[in-house]
Amino acid sequence: MTDVFGLSHKDTGPSTGQARHEQVVFCSDDRSGLHAIIAVYSTALGPGLGGTRFYPYESEQQALADVLNLSRAMAYKNALAGLDLGGAKAVIIGDPAKDKSEALLRAYGRFVQSLGGRYYTACDVGTYSEDMDIVARESSFVTGRTVEHGGAGDSSILTAWGVYQGMRAAAQYTYGTASLRGRRVGVEGVGKVGHRLVEHLVEDGAEVVVCDVSEQAVARVRARHPQVEAVADAAALRAAEIDVYSPCALGGGLDDDVVAGLRAKIVCGGANNQLAHPGVEKQLAERGVLYAPDYLVNSGGVIQVADEIEGFNMDRARVKATQIFDTTLKIFSIAEEEGVPPAVAADRLAERRMSEVGRLRGIWLGR
Repeated sequence: MTDVFGLSHKDTGPSTGQARHEQVVFCSDDRSGLHAIIAVYSTALGPGLGGTRFYPYESEQQALADVLNLSRAMAYKNALAGLDLGGAKAVIIGDPAKDKSEALLRAYGRFVQSLGGRYYTACDVGTYSEDMDIVARESSFVTGRTVEHGGAGDSSILTAWGVYQGMRAAAQYTYGTASLRGRRVGVEGVGKVGHRLVEHLVEDGAEVVVCDVSEQAVARVRARHPQVEAVADAAALRAAEIDVYSPCALGGGLDDDVVAGLRAKIVCGGANNQLAHPGVEKQLAERGVLYAPDYLVNSGGVIQVADEIEGFNMDRARVKATQIFDTTLKIFSIAEEEGVPPAVAADRLAERRMSEVGRLRGIWLGR
């Protein structure tokens, strides 16, 4: 059964609060255990593209809040990345370690297909390229597939690369050099994206401190890079003497208390929806902390899977992801010129593109 309805909420920002969505679809298949929500925020620039998160939410309401925030952020992310794609996202409610099955993923693929191309799905927390191969057996609107099936493979490759480019831009703006050499960088979360980011930072000569709820994840990083320091938890990392704080776990971590105690001069990480509520971006600016908007710097992954739609080429995708460096510097420049936090400058630039380019769909092309 599919339940489709339109939502009308107050607009409060791309990464926090509620927003106006074009379509929200509740997907349920009791036999396979599928309980999912697909949220399409905007198709102004093209079909909505965003990953599928498989996560054990405490309630359907919590899952709904997450998918609404994530889908809106995807619209802004895709717009800033220069893609002709809108914003959408999906969540599957459950524990992927216990509940994921071929039947469930294929049932989910049927629901994706039922939207007729309004939504392209890909990987996210709890889903992998191999899962997308299964979803694709029921839907033609799937990206992030394995290399064996003509896909881009693990999208965390260019996600981490893009975050690194954004961090380089923040260093350029703050310190006058794009290198992180000699800078102390704290990475919270060394999973799919975080451990790849550590690779780039170590190669650049940064001093890296990490933490993760998974001891195995930390051990994997330290086995490869013994010079990397580990601390007990996120609180210890944020309170440490670091130049850059890089949140790469789940979102919502930057709240009033965290910002008040943060010692880093730069915040730049791969997590989505890092700001806990509207106004946090102003608090960061008032404390002299340079915030690189999350949906800008972590857009390398969506650039990677979007390239797959026209036939994947890693070199082409990497070149586009490298441009995150220039876009991030542009955002910092606009923020300075207009006297607003970088998050506000990024929103304005994304909204401008969605408005200026999106309106062209109103020009009749004939039949």
